[in-house]
Amino acid sequence: MVRGSKAVPKGDGDILVQESKPELKEPPLYQVVMINDDYTPMEFVVEVLQVFFSKSREQATRIMLTVHTQGRAVCGVYTRDIAESKAMQVNRHARDNQHPLLCEIEAVGES
Repeated sequence: MVRGSKAVPKGDGDILVQESKPELKEPPLYQVVMINDDYTPMEFVVEVLQVFFSKSREQATRIMLTVHTQGRAVCGVYTRDIAESKAMQVNRHARDNQHPLLCEIEAVGES
């Protein structure tokens, strides 16, 4: 008998079933990237980072300043569905408040 196998009775004889462990693959990750604009108030950006990305005030301020000085910054890294949802929520919230703030997603390692 093969190690890690079980004999399963089946009528006129035995069948050898070999057990195998499934190969699990980590899902690809995507980063939500906030893009700078010249019109959205800095305080609104900080609020968005706190509400939608659960950042502390200090973390949100640091990310906001990176967006302001470098033109863009990563807000968080998630699986594709979550990243798309967060970007969509931020973009909708910005439009609802008449701000042109924009978040996009990109595969990790793509920037």
